[in-house]
Amino acid sequence: MPELHYATDADGVATITWDVPGKSMNVMSIEGFAELDAAIDKALADDAVKGVIITSGKKDFAGGMDLNVIAKMKEDAGDDPARGLFEGTMRIHHILRKIERAGMDPKTLKGGKPIAAALPGTAAGIGLEIPLACHRIFAADNPKAKIGLPEIMVGIFPGAGGTTRLARKLGAMAAAPFLLEGRMQAPAKMKAAGVIDEVVAPEDLLAKAKEWVLNAKDADIVKPWDAKGYKMPGGAPYHPAGFMTFVGASAMVHGKTMGVYPAAKALLAAVYEGALVPFDTALKIEARWFTNVLMNPSSGAMIRSLFINKEALEKGANRPEAPDQTVKKVGILGAGMMGAGIAYVSALAGIEVVLIDREQAAADMGKSYSEGLLDKGISRKKVTPEKKDHVLAQITATTDLDALKGCDLIVEAVFEDVGVKAEMTEKVEAVVGEDCIFATNTSTLPITELAKASKRPEQFIGIHFFSPVDKMMLVEIIKGAQTGDRAVAKSLDFVRQIRKTPIVVNDARFFYANRCIIPYINEGVRMVREGVNPNLIENAAKLVGMPLGPLQLTDETSIDLGVKIAKATKAAMGADYPNDEVDEVLFWMADEGRLGRKANAGFYAYDDAGKRQGIWDGIAAKYPEADGQPDLAEVKHRLLFAQVLEAVRALEEGVLEDIREGDVGAILGWGFAPWSGGPFSWLDILGAPRAVELCEQLTAAHGPRFEAPKLLRDMAASDQTFYGRFGEGKKAA
Repeated sequence: MPELHYATDADGVATITWDVPGKSMNVMSIEGFAELDAAIDKALADDAVKGVIITSGKKDFAGGMDLNVIAKMKEDAGDDPARGLFEGTMRIHHILRKIERAGMDPKTLKGGKPIAAALPGTAAGIGLEIPLACHRIFAADNPKAKIGLPEIMVGIFPGAGGTTRLARKLGAMAAAPFLLEGRMQAPAKMKAAGVIDEVVAPEDLLAKAKEWVLNAKDADIVKPWDAKGYKMPGGAPYHPAGFMTFVGASAMVHGKTMGVYPAAKALLAAVYEGALVPFDTALKIEARWFTNVLMNPSSGAMIRSLFINKEALEKGANRPEAPDQTVKKVGILGAGMMGAGIAYVSALAGIEVVLIDREQAAADMGKSYSEGLLDKGISRKKVTPEKKDHVLAQITATTDLDALKGCDLIVEAVFEDVGVKAEMTEKVEAVVGEDCIFATNTSTLPITELAKASKRPEQFIGIHFFSPVDKMMLVEIIKGAQTGDRAVAKSLDFVRQIRKTPIVVNDARFFYANRCIIPYINEGVRMVREGVNPNLIENAAKLVGMPLGPLQLTDETSIDLGVKIAKATKAAMGADYPNDEVDEVLFWMADEGRLGRKANAGFYAYDDAGKRQGIWDGIAAKYPEADGQPDLAEVKHRLLFAQVLEAVRALEEGVLEDIREGDVGAILGWGFAPWSGGPFSWLDILGAPRAVELCEQLTAAHGPRFEAPKLLRDMAASDQTFYGRFGEGKKAA
């Protein structure tokens, strides 16, 4: 079936309507490009056609490119994938350049046909790159629409002319937020920024576009960069102002990416080099750098984890067979920060919420958390007063357990104590219906143990939210020993409703996320005790792409929480407990009253306003800096392997059943080096043999915690990759 439809009206305006069958949003495919090319040829060859409108038959314009386009380019090129990518990209440039030139005489720049883009809603990626090649961009005043070029967020950059066109249209400085940050904004803001030209009432969209097409003059359809005397806004690189722009941009990119995100550097190079040459040459430069990025394993890993795998998990890739489990009414036990956050995202999703606490004042305060977030949204013009009233009306704050009657899901978020949770489980199960699923929100307590308090353990499950709930995208669903399929399906459907990304793991100490992040923190603290310069530790972490160094992360999560977890873990493990060296440092810090950011005192010093002032000098007094400092590479490897080896062990032990969940969960849950695609993707980039070699070096220097798991050794022996062996949801064997 065709993806684009062509029609000409009595006034001589051809309308190309993009409407991919079977999809809620248009994505560009190989077939779509061919149809677009043919439609433009048809319009330009038809003397009766005065101009063209490119629009969508759906509520949105387009969500981007079908990534199979890139795969097909590589596949068709056989042993020379780079050539296939470059030539395929240049074919796209040729189509969009044909739109841009629109049949005009190359010398006089006259005789072309005006082509307008009419965007009914969201236009992302190629969905904006096509309009940027048109002569005028009209967008409907749609409050839900977002327009932009988000490619940088998944490890690539706009490679279909978007980089070159936007930089030349706005100048490098003004284009930077849209190119380097992937900023998506509402139509009105994009018009104010100069990205699009017109914002009109939705019902007038096509009429306004047609009016412009029929009245456009030759000069109206000549792009600035094709006109004689064009000068780049803000200055080209050889202009004094432009020179300073690019010097600053280079410093900014390196400061933000620490050199580990290849797409940002390549994008900046494409803009800089492209600004020195004519437009058509600049497109070739853009295509060359785009190919360079696509051939980088980091780019492929990011696309796979942050786009393909994330989308698959959100669509229920690992959902067990069960009838629809859409949540209609959720009961939330505990109105503290976690419970209040869960109530907010649930109400925002249109779910009826009962928020329970022991005291009415506490329950009301939990509801007021939602009110505060909504008021902030109103101040930023992202929420209407009507929306606020509707969301708050969804939340009933009470102490009355009888209000839970009719709930089909309970999310318990009370104090992290087995006895307290057991008491609430028994009381609530006596009130709710027999079909109600009971989920406990916990980050450390074993689900199988907590389920002992339930009369229906097959309907008991763990749901681990990350704080703050309204911002963190990951939700970890934990199956206890007796958890049934319907409970898993219910949890997954609930997470989908609240627009989060789920991973499903089996019950074990610390589940998946915490079992990987705690060793990262511990390794940083252990190095402090060894006399490694704390600044070396923190900067090494950032240089491998971690958002926070282990010491700052400890301050943020609070040192007394680390002490509490350490004591509980040691009580459970006894003689097998491996972290006494870490405890020495943390317990000393806690005794000194340095509990982290909340106390304005931790590994870092803070001013009265809570702003970090650098590493606290008391660290050096207690643990003096050793004369010989380790190599930067060794510190990086210690911090990375502390995490990835736990991920491998989780897979080996069956806690983690799907490496896609391992990679997506690591990036979204604790920010594991997004450039790598996650721990399993990073090991694939590194190669299992090299990983084992580094493990042996670290084990010899620092002990058995770095020993390579048997699974990794077996894979190294046969030179396997994780995605080769366990990809596309294949279970660990």
